[in-house]
Amino acid sequence: MESARYLDDAGQALPAGFIHVNVLQTICTVLVEHGTDPDDLVTEAGIDPRVFGGGKFVPFTAVGRLIALAADRTGCTHFGLLIGQRTTLTSLGLIGLLMRNSDTVGNALRALEAHLCVRNRGAAVGLGVHDDIAVLTYAPHEPEAKGAAHHAERGLAKTTNLLRALCGSEWTPLEVLLPRSMPHDISPYAGFFRAPIRFDEQTAALVFPTKHLAERIADADPAVRQRVEDSIRQLEAAEPSSLTDELRQYLRTEVTRQRCKAERVARLRLVDRRTLGRRLKAEGTTFTRLANEAQYRVAKQLLADTRMDMTQISVALNFSEPAAFTHAFRRWSGTTPSAWRQVNQPTGRRTDVESSGTRTRPAGAGAEQDKAEPA
Repeated sequence: MESARYLDDAGQALPAGFIHVNVLQTICTVLVEHGTDPDDLVTEAGIDPRVFGGGKFVPFTAVGRLIALAADRTGCTHFGLLIGQRTTLTSLGLIGLLMRNSDTVGNALRALEAHLCVRNRGAAVGLGVHDDIAVLTYAPHEPEAKGAAHHAERGLAKTTNLLRALCGSEWTPLEVLLPRSMPHDISPYAGFFRAPIRFDEQTAALVFPTKHLAERIADADPAVRQRVEDSIRQLEAAEPSSLTDELRQYLRTEVTRQRCKAERVARLRLVDRRTLGRRLKAEGTTFTRLANEAQYRVAKQLLADTRMDMTQISVALNFSEPAAFTHAFRRWSGTTPSAWRQVNQPTGRRTDVESSGTRTRPAGAGAEQDKAEPA
């Protein structure tokens, strides 16, 4: 039976901050193909080797450290891309089966957005529609963690493969946005995505026409879809998320869309702002604290992994001017963003980006990024 191939995660709830062990197995396979023994790297990344003996999940941040180590030791700057290219609908277990049996591509992507936590509770997928343009984002919950940029490109390669499985192998996005500086060789990215690549961006995203969302999925089975949805709900009920966790996930995907407003979140949850505040207080936090945390984490990632200057970062995070961003960053970290970048950006990327005021882009990647509606 075809569905049996997808059900490796049936009955196994995923804790917060973890990802399915399959990604670890893929990393080790790619390492071996590059002539590198994965055992020492796995230990160096802080991963318990016993997970290979039947474990189902591994810390998301530890996987990021492993990918970063693998990229460094192999000299393969697109290591995350190679991992994502191995993804298939089947390899995603229940989520893949749900997507395969959704009636349209749009509903398949919404299922991925809603239920990614069954396979991955270290990142969030967001689907935005703006007139005739759709934007599918992939956002690690801890963007400042080591290897987050590699995770982001892995996520975009994964979703590209999923869309090609649903729409046909010739599917291509209009453009690809990556929150990392441009490597010396962009041919692996151009060859896989077959679209303009924009590096040094504020988020990881695939941009494509909305018409693809309405495409019907051939041979989708509503009965299978219903059974899989029931199984997924049972898994999610076994590891419920707190309101704080849910808002962290929401804010991570929305922080660069300028939608981090308590009123907007309250409307989405069908409660008033005071009720939202009371529920968060009961969990020991506030909306302002969570929003600041999201901004701070994304700021650190953009400072470390991209060549965006302070003006560009302040705009991306919805600050009125660079001075306001600098003031907030100093309050969060105790130092200025420029000083933090000097310490935390890889040596090869420590260029005077503030004085240049420009970002390098590969040829053919000049299209303007679609702008999200204001909050």
